[in-house]
Parts: sequence; structure tokens; C-alpha cells
Amino acid sequence: MLSDWPPARLHVVTGKGGAGKTTLAAALAIALATGGHRTLLVEVEGRQGIAQLFDTPPLPYAERRIAVAPDSGEVYALAVDPEEALLEYLELFYNLRRAGRLLRRMGAIDFATTIAPGLRDVLLTGKVKEAVTRVRDGHRVYDAVILDAPPTGRITRFLNVNTDVAGLARVGPIKTQSDGVMAVLRSSQTAVHLVTLLEEMPVQETRDAVTALGDTGLPVGAVLMNMTRPPLLPAREMARAAGGRLDLDRIGAALIEAGLDAELAPGLAAEAGEHAARHALEQSYRKELAALALPTYELPLLTPPMDLGGLYELAESLRAQGVSHE
Repeated sequence: MLSDWPPARLHVVTGKGGAGKTTLAAALAIALATGGHRTLLVEVEGRQGIAQLFDTPPLPYAERRIAVAPDSGEVYALAVDPEEALLEYLELFYNLRRAGRLLRRMGAIDFATTIAPGLRDVLLTGKVKEAVTRVRDGHRVYDAVILDAPPTGRITRFLNVNTDVAGLARVGPIKTQSDGVMAVLRSSQTAVHLVTLLEEMPVQETRDAVTALGDTGLPVGAVLMNMTRPPLLPAREMARAAGGRLDLDRIGAALIEAGLDAELAPGLAAEAGEHAARHALEQSYRKELAALALPTYELPLLTPPMDLGGLYELAESLRAQGVSHE
């Protein structure tokens, strides 16, 4: 397992739906805040997944502290709303916040972001870029920003904002904004991490995303294998279980010794065989992911539902594997 965690400031977390990307983005925010650091956890899809994980009220379009990390660290969170981001944009570049409010009442903002979806992504990523580069009293406001990004199927287009903006504007503030965003996203300040499961479709989407990100010059960071399960039997017994060669008499005797019915032995052996087969399949997916030659981290399967204690457990697992802001 590689453990060369990239020294980035912006950590973009993506993955196939259901792989747990929001959970691992939250755990990463805690891990990187550990040791007196301040991190910002950002979501851009309007799902309020961060609020649910941290058991807080829905996040507004404002940065709020939602957790503390070990050794005096702080985790802040922000839910970026495209409409609010557009109002902020109008005020910043055109001093038109009042006009923006009027446009919102007229429904013009929804209309604008619908006919020009590239503008929406520029506004969302632009807010993230601003947080990454923000300075106060000569110091960075946040040591790291963690973006809970769209799934792998949409991540390249979402991050490659210049592609869509090229059809919107060739000059002016929008073009300047998108160029500034891409300068950060394609630099060493950024790392795109891919959350996956040891299953066929998530692994295939991870491989495809790595290729697509590389083709567009976006820096891939690490692979986060989520919900992994350790083998329940020693290697020799796993091989026997996979081949259907477990000694039923020994299993029956052990069941009797434990005060159970020996007739459970065949069913128990069958379950062991299924477990061994699943483990062998997972090992083959591990090899596919290893072929990507990226830093790789494993996170254990925790008993659902996910709660704050589980987030800290995952954060500690990341820290134990070398993930830190240092």
C-alpha cells in the first residue's frame, strides 16, 4: 500500500454514488484538522449531506464551525448555493447585489444557470477557489479545504469549467473567474481523491475517472477504498473454504464444544465458502486498483447508521495510514 499523501490545500473527493464519498470527505476534514489546523468542508450539490452526518441544522450559505478535531483542530462547513453565489458574483464584479435580488424574484437566476450550466459550475468552483486562496492578517484562513464533489461520472466536466465557459464568454469577468479557478485546480494546490468500493462498477468508474482527469490535466490524488472487510479465516482455511474442502466433522465438534448443534456445520461451511469467494474477488479488485499506481488507503466497514463517532473512527484510520496536513 502506498501512503504518499499529497501536500495539497484543496482536496476534491469524488466517487460512485453509494460509495460513501460524503462520509469520507467529512472524515478527511477531521483528519486534516487534527493537530490545531482549521479545515473547511464544502458541499455543492444541495443535499445537506454534511449537516446530516454531523447532526446539525441545514447549513446556510455561510461558513460555520461544526466540529472540533483532536489537539485543538477545527472543522468548518459550507453549503454553496448557486443562487447565492451568483448574487455574490454580481456584487463583487458589478456592484449589483440589489439588482441580483430583483433578478431572483423574477426567476432570472434560475433561467441563467439553466441555459448556461457552465456558469453554475464556475460559480460553485469559484467559491471553493476563493476559500482556498483567502488570506487574513497575512495567513491562510484555512489550512485545507475539502470539497464533497459530484460523483465520478460528472467530476471531470464539473472541474474542467473552461470547457463550458468557452462558449459563454471569451473575455470579461466570467472568463477571468474560470481562468483563476483552473489555475488552482490544475496546480499542486489541488488533489482529486477517488472513493471506491471493492466491487466491479465502482472500480471501473474509478479507473475511468483517473484516465479522464489525467487527460484534462487535473491532478489525481489518492484512491480511498471504503467499507473494506478483513478476512475472517486464516489464509490456509480461506483456501480450503473456497475449494469446499473444510472438515465438517471438526466444525461439528467445535460447535458441540460451544454448546451448539453439530447439524449447523454444513450451513456454516457454505457461508465460509461464500466469504472466501467474496474475499478472493475483492483481492482481484485490489490488484486492479494497485495497477493505477496511486497512493491507496483502506477504510473499514462500520456498522450503520453512520454517526459522529464513526466519522472520528474513520478519521483516525486515515491518520494512522499517514494522512495529515503536515
